[in-house]
Amino acid sequence: MDARIRGTGAEPRGLSWSRTVPRELVHRASVAEVLLTDVLRVDATRFLAAACWSRSHPTFPVDGHAVHHPLMVVETLRQLGIFIPLRYLGVPVDTRMLITDVFFTTDPGAQPRASHGATQVTCRVRVTGLRAGSDGATAGLRLHAEFQAGGAVFATAGGGARFLSPERYAALRGPLAGTCQPPASAGLLRPDPARLGVSHARDVVIGRAGPGGNGGRRRDRWDPREVLVDAADPWHPFFFDHATDHVPGMVLLEAARQAAALASDGALSRPTGVRLTALRFTEFAPPARIVCVPHHRTCVFRFEQDSACPAFGVLHYPSPLRA
Repeated sequence: MDARIRGTGAEPRGLSWSRTVPRELVHRASVAEVLLTDVLRVDATRFLAAACWSRSHPTFPVDGHAVHHPLMVVETLRQLGIFIPLRYLGVPVDTRMLITDVFFTTDPGAQPRASHGATQVTCRVRVTGLRAGSDGATAGLRLHAEFQAGGAVFATAGGGARFLSPERYAALRGPLAGTCQPPASAGLLRPDPARLGVSHARDVVIGRAGPGGNGGRRRDRWDPREVLVDAADPWHPFFFDHATDHVPGMVLLEAARQAAALASDGALSRPTGVRLTALRFTEFAPPARIVCVPHHRTCVFRFEQDSACPAFGVLHYPSPLRA
């Protein structure tokens, strides 16, 4: 793909991977968590973007497996869904952006292999479903993105978002709005990180209530019906880069992935596709329960909290021949 478009002058300008975009425009506190390096407008609805995926990122495995975590696709899409409205669609910088649904699919055979340095990713982005509120401001949109590296398309992703003014968000969230500290961990028992396909105990975002003991290492101690959402590390540099008053969508996706790995005894660990629909906010307390139903190369999941279902979805996995 020719990563060039015409800019303000007569000559086309190529995408740049030299430096990140301003962190405020992707709602990240740490520069290290900014993946986007450039976003160019092609026309009214199409954009071209560059992203750098570092091998030193917290999601990257340390066991020598040279493929990036699939959540990097979703995080890149999330940053695009914030940057484009703020930079190009006139959305005020203090707007609260809420994900309504998100999906992605990856091609295991085309995924870029990380070596030294960072993987340069090019994204073709299309905006649809633009909605305006009663005040004329952008109230929501849908985004579709195609991800390419090394001349090959390796993933597609998309989803919807709605935008709320600070006043509307405060009215919606009440006293929970404006949380300024990471959530406290509920101190649940944790599975062995190796059973979930993560490198460190801090990367575990599920657990179960119960008396102290072996930390869930005995297989007969874990009933999939008891799995709850709770981050082992509320200061995790990727999942909790900044304060939030509800469980982030990225945490929900990783919790579902970890619960599926646990329920399948590791057979379903690295998804090639995900779809998540958020019906309402998932609160930190009480911890939401995850219900997973593995079936062949899929796993249907839903979250349960206060007798309601705040989010649900499905995970897809490669066939045994491509695993």
